[in-house]
Amino acid sequence: MTIVNLEPNEVSRMLEERNILLIDVREPAEYEAEHIQGAFLYPLSSFDPEMIPVPNNLMVVFQCGSGVRSAKALQACESAGLAFEHHLRGGIQAWKAAGLPTVSLDPSTGRVRGAR
Repeated sequence: MTIVNLEPNEVSRMLEERNILLIDVREPAEYEAEHIQGAFLYPLSSFDPEMIPVPNNLMVVFQCGSGVRSAKALQACESAGLAFEHHLRGGIQAWKAAGLPTVSLDPSTGRVRGAR
C-alpha cells in the first residue's frame, strides 16, 4: 500500500482552496475537544470505508491525532478496494505544531474558540 504523506501547510492550503475532503478518524470526544475546521468525523472505532463520500474532483485526505489511526483507515480503505492514499503527516499534533488554527470548545463557557 502506498501512503502519500501531506504536510500541514499543504493540507491547510488545500482546505482553503476547497480541493480536499478532510476525514478525521479520531473519536467523537477528541473531535469535540479540538478539531481542524472543515474536517468531517468518521471515527476509526466504527469506520466503514464504504461510508466515505467520494466527491467529484476532491482528494480525500485522512487525519487523526498523530498519523497512526489515519494510516489504519487507509489500510481499511485498501482492503475494501478503495483507492484512497493521502493523509496528514503527524495528524492534528503536527497541524498545531505548524501554528495552524483549530476549533475547540471553551469548557468554562461552552463557546466555540478558533472558528473562522
